[in-house]
Order: sequence, then structure tokens, then C-alpha cells
Amino acid sequence: MAHSRHPVKAEMLLGGRSVLGQQVKSPIDAHELVKRGLPSAALQSLLHKFVVLKPDVAVHQAMGLSVRTIQRRKETPQPLSIEQSSRVWRFAEILAHATNVLGSQEEAEKWLEQPAVGLGYRRPIDLLATPPGTEMVESLLTRMEYGVYI
Repeated sequence: MAHSRHPVKAEMLLGGRSVLGQQVKSPIDAHELVKRGLPSAALQSLLHKFVVLKPDVAVHQAMGLSVRTIQRRKETPQPLSIEQSSRVWRFAEILAHATNVLGSQEEAEKWLEQPAVGLGYRRPIDLLATPPGTEMVESLLTRMEYGVYI
């Protein structure tokens, strides 16, 4: 398990302070940011950072956003809804966690698309559509981080 001296964080994947309009120093900061609605530019930033994942597939499967919604947000930038912001933030958190555990964003994205034994041979990206599925993926990543796969 590779551990970076500078761990990847969700806010970096979402464009950092310049896009989010603030630095995220705590879970409360993240809560307030999501509650206000992430800027649509944060979603665009995340999508542009993908190495392996196809943006439309990832957005639809894992974040529950239609391609049309993404196009609308790009054409007329306005904050995402609380629900959309929550899903986008959570996806960024999972991708950041997987990147830190697996050593690179490319490996993390590949892992998201492969069936995982610890998830009943389901693909992590497919489980991100629901809170219980997201918890399962997060739990598996934590177990992998500590070398406990069962």
C-alpha cells in the first residue's frame, strides 16, 4: 500500500480553493460547502481530472446525475443542489481515499471499475449510487489501507 506524504483530498479533486471559494479545513467546512451547493465548476474540475473513468459513465452510475444535467450546469453555471453536491463530494472523497490507498489516481479509477471480492464481486463504482453501497466501498478501502481484506 503506497502512502503519499501529501495525501490526495476531495477538495483538491474538486478544484481546490479557487473553484470552491474557500479552503476546506474540517468536516464542518465540507458540510457547509455541500449545504450551500457546490459550484458547477467543481464537478467540471473533477470530471477533467479523470484518468481512466469515462466522465458520463462515472457521473451517471456513481453520482446519479444525467449527462443532460451536466450539460445544463456547464451551459448555465449555478450551484448544484444539496443532494447533487453530496453525491459529488462523496465520490471525490472515495476517489481520494482509493488514490491514497492504491498509490495513484489511475490505479484507484481502475479499482473502481473492477469487481471486488470484498464487495461480493460487485464493482465499487456501481455501489456508490446508494449510501449503504458507499459505506461498503469506504469500509473496504479502510480495510485495504490497514491490510485487512476480510
